[in-house]
Amino acid sequence: MLIKFRNALLSLLGVVAVWWAVAASGWINPELFPTPYAVWQAAVELYQEGLLLSDLRISLARAAVGFAIGSTLGVAVGLLTARTRLFSLALNPFLSLLRPIPAIALVPLAIVWFGIGEPSKFFVISYTVFLAVWLNTHHGMEHIAITYIRASRCLGTTRLREFFEVVIPAAAPHIVAGLRMGAALAFLSLVAAELTGASAGIGFRLQEARQFIRTDRMFVGLIELGLLGALLDLVFVMLSRKLVHWEHL
Repeated sequence: MLIKFRNALLSLLGVVAVWWAVAASGWINPELFPTPYAVWQAAVELYQEGLLLSDLRISLARAAVGFAIGSTLGVAVGLLTARTRLFSLALNPFLSLLRPIPAIALVPLAIVWFGIGEPSKFFVISYTVFLAVWLNTHHGMEHIAITYIRASRCLGTTRLREFFEVVIPAAAPHIVAGLRMGAALAFLSLVAAELTGASAGIGFRLQEARQFIRTDRMFVGLIELGLLGALLDLVFVMLSRKLVHWEHL
């Protein structure tokens, strides 16, 4: 773990050094490509104005609600479509049709359906998370080794016990992978949801900075999203080692 942290830190320092060298070289207009110090000053400015933490709090709340709704539905529907033929025939073609539709394409429809308030943003985020979690759950449940099922039935296990003690644990790595992917996509769709019909949040602040050509503030928002995504991914890696520890043996 310490080695990975050291490598990640060295990589980030290297990127910042190259960024600083390019930005300070004078080859690029500093208004279009600010230095790391200018971005830091913009972050301090946003913090002093009370916008940095408030935007972070609002965006995190939106992403959390959307992720909770989408992941819950994704796991539930994935279990049904993988283990029940009726649900598979009824839902799989429709869900496969939805998968190529990006979240940003649904923003106008979400505003028409739910208005410009929070429900439209929850809808866009949960839609994206749902499809990722559903696909991984469905795949994991559908491709469980048949030897596990035969062994449990030879031992006289009931169908209910087989489902909870054999099927779910065998599919758990795929489900956790789907949740991990869904968490990352929650932030991706969050920006799409906040670009229209929002008055606060990281996505809104990016749009506002674009209107005033404040690339330093744009970089602050992008770095925030990157750090949040990386921290959340680390949390899921640690949780996966605890929840599906047999996969790492």
